[in-house]
Amino acid sequence: MVKNTRCRWSEGDPALMLYHDTEWGRPEKNSQVLFEQLILELMQAGLSWRTVLKKRETMRAAFSGFDPAQLALKGLKQVDRWMRDPGVIRNRLKLEALVQNAQAYLEVPDFSELIWSFVDAKPINNPWINADDIPLLDPISKRMAGELKVLGFKFIGPTTCYSFMQSAGLVNDHVSNCITRHE
Repeated sequence: MVKNTRCRWSEGDPALMLYHDTEWGRPEKNSQVLFEQLILELMQAGLSWRTVLKKRETMRAAFSGFDPAQLALKGLKQVDRWMRDPGVIRNRLKLEALVQNAQAYLEVPDFSELIWSFVDAKPINNPWINADDIPLLDPISKRMAGELKVLGFKFIGPTTCYSFMQSAGLVNDHVSNCITRHE
């Protein structure tokens, strides 16, 4: 009999375990929270999730609570200031994409509705037994990335979109013996 445990990526680190147990994979419908999750996934590209979690609260403060209207108003002139802030992820392309994505977000009538339309408004429960079976992307994340790019979003690819789908609960990629799989 296989014991219930957490998904392997979260074990051994209290911050990752808390994130896994309380946020990751839980279906999120609030548009602004979804925007924050998308931005955090964008910021994570090429880095560890531990780094993102460590800087999350500082980024939340620096990025006006991830409020798209405030970020769009600040515009690209804010990027130079952020580049000097050690509390944020200092990657010019990512920071410029943050502003561009806020502007694109404001053009979408209902961001949550758009995002959830990719999965017909209900989470996909994937049947993973082993973490090694979980893909880095899928056809839905490829389509999402393409459509978001058409809408003006930047630094968005299918792998980032798949990670976003996982974190926002569009796909349930908790392995079968995970303690939060059926919550």
